[in-house]
Formats: sequence, structure tokens, C-alpha cells
Amino acid sequence: MFDLDKWQEIFSTINKNRLRTFLTGFSVAWGIFMLIILLGSGAGLQHGAENQFAGDAINSISVSPGKTSRPYKGLQPDRELKFTKDDVAEIDRTVDGIENLSARKYLQGIRQVSYGNKSGSFDILGCLPGEQASEQITIIEGRFINDLDIESARKVACLGIDMKTELFGDDDPVGAYVNFNGIPFRVIGYYNDQGGDRDVRRAWVPLTTHQRVFGDARRVDRIAMTTGDATIEEANAIVDNIRQQLAQKHNFDPNDERAVFIRNRAEYFQKFADLFAGIRIFIWIIGLGTILAGVVGVSNIMMIVVKERTKEIGIRKAMGATSSSIVGLIMQESIFITTVAGYIGLTLGVLLLEWAGDSIQGSKFFENPEVDLGVAVSATLLLIIAGSLAGLIPAMRASRIQPVIALREE
Repeated sequence: MFDLDKWQEIFSTINKNRLRTFLTGFSVAWGIFMLIILLGSGAGLQHGAENQFAGDAINSISVSPGKTSRPYKGLQPDRELKFTKDDVAEIDRTVDGIENLSARKYLQGIRQVSYGNKSGSFDILGCLPGEQASEQITIIEGRFINDLDIESARKVACLGIDMKTELFGDDDPVGAYVNFNGIPFRVIGYYNDQGGDRDVRRAWVPLTTHQRVFGDARRVDRIAMTTGDATIEEANAIVDNIRQQLAQKHNFDPNDERAVFIRNRAEYFQKFADLFAGIRIFIWIIGLGTILAGVVGVSNIMMIVVKERTKEIGIRKAMGATSSSIVGLIMQESIFITTVAGYIGLTLGVLLLEWAGDSIQGSKFFENPEVDLGVAVSATLLLIIAGSLAGLIPAMRASRIQPVIALREE
């Protein structure tokens, strides 16, 4: 492989046929380039889709009340359902397999928050401690709502990072008092949430406090929970159980999907995962097909090379060259052209993905298009195999050339 004479001969042949070598290498480089671009673009779309799930736990279930769309047991449709804290207690008591059960209550109408001479309109939500897990809240400083806050109905609040920045700037807000519609709440912490700008422009307060201070002492606007390590089938069974329990309590048809809206994120995430698994398979098929076309081109060119050098190969064999040395020479040239061209295509593809990733920062649906190390190694091995296959048939043909017949070639 490191025979200097062989390399001199290979470079001499390439130099004599520059255009042909360039076009041959271009087909291989284009195949690898397109494979890398397709894989990177697929990864960018997948990362964008995963970002849509970042705001909540993948294994979370949320339940919101709606309006009935079917008559049931003599009751007319279009009845508006309302959840209460009794519904939360019933789910906690009767539904197995759930964790981090929480309830959420919104503040309707005016939501004026002020600190000193700074003020703004922000969401003020009541919750239970389990909300931190279902919302994937990351505490930056301080803490989130805990059970003692709920039991004592404390006037405390955990602020989103954007809300904290607008009211406090770079100052530490923990321990300070902010006014929610003129009512003071002590800040116990602030957090970040990858769900989006809206999720970090809100304050979480104990559900019991929210119900007492802002009215509707029993109302709950949404119920949320996580399902631990439950499979998709087990999570769907939990959803069915919840629907049955609520249907029995609020007298609506269990098959009426508009009565309550239940979102099983594990099911949605699995659908996306299956979709992108199919996309990756499709991308590999297209990419490998493109590379195969380039490999066929290399093989055809090497066949031409063998044909042009038939007489030369005959002389070599007449002078004692072995078949293996002839095969090695042809395959070495094929592997060299394929590997160099493929590496160029690989490099250009990665550079283009890097540029694209920097240029489209901020996009929610296409983020960080990249090809991981495993794929790069696989592509490199693919190049070596492709180069070997491209030169194998021409090399075997060259090894079978008979010196006497070759010397008769004009």
C-alpha cells in the first residue's frame, strides 16, 4: 500500500486523465455530500420537533375541561364542564400509575405585577408541587412551591426568568416582595423553562393561596401528572381510566372527546419518534443510492483504465508480475480516488451544516442540523468499502489478462 512506485504510477495516470478523474471523483463527492446534508437536515427537523416537547415532561398527561358534544342520560349537549379540587383528589385516589399529580388555576382579567417602580402584565398561576416535574421547570435560584406552602396557603411565588429580569434586572429577587394586583407575595425562587417565552413570563403560587386570594376557592382549570416509566400502552390505559372516572363524576359520554381534552405527550412523542425513524431510513436509502451511482461511475472508469492499459498489464505479467500485484494496483487507485473525493464531499457537507446552523438560530422548527460522530465514522467506512467495490471487478478483469493476448492489442 505504501510502495512509492505504485503511488507514482497512480498519480501519473490521474495526471494524464485529469478531467475524467475529476468527473469520477465529483460523482462520489456529490453522493457523500448529499447524504450528509440529508442526514443533517433530518436531524435539524428532529431537534426542532423535540423542542416542541421541551416545555413539558415527555411522560406527562394533561387534562382540561371542555364542552359536551353528545346527549347523555337525558342531559343535553353543549354543557360546559368545570373541574374542582375534588376531581384532583378522586384521580389521586382511584388512578394507579401516576406521579407528580398537580392542578393548575389561571387568573383571569387584570394581572398586574409590580416591584418598586417597575411593573408589567404577567400570568399568575396557582399549582401544586408536582407542576415542577410535569412542566420540566429548572430552578435557577431558590426553590419551587412545596407541600407546606400548600397546607399553609402561603403568599409566596416562584418567578419565570424573563419576569425576574424585567422586574429585578440583575438583582437577586429571592426574599423580596412583589405585588400581584396590589397583594404582596414573597419571592422564593426563579426558574427557566424551555417551553417558550410565555412559560418564563409567569409566576407560580400555591394553588390554595391562589384560590383564596383571587377567588373561586374550589375551581381547577387543568390537571396534570406524569406516568413514570409506563409504556405507551400503560399510559393509554391511564388516560382511559381518567376519562372513565371523570365521565362518571360529571355525567358525560366517555366516548365524547370534546367533553375533556386529555393530552398524552408520551403517545405524541412516540409518533414523532416513529416518523423520524422512517425519515432517517428514507434518507439513508436516497443517500446510499446516490453514493452507489458514484461508485458505479468509478467502476466504469476503472474498466476503461484497464482496457487502455491492457498491453501494459500484459507486459507486466510477462515480466513476472503476479495477479495479486495487478489487483492491488487497480484497487489502490480506485480506493484513493473514492476516498479523497468522498472526504471532500464529507467535509463540504459538514461545513455547510455548520453554516446553516449558525444562520438559522432562533428557529423553533429547525435547529442544530448536525451529523454525529457515529454517522461520520460510518460514512468513512462506507467510502472505503465503496472504493474497494468500485475497483474489485476491474481489478479481477485485469488479473485475468493473458500476456500473449495482451501483447497483440493495438
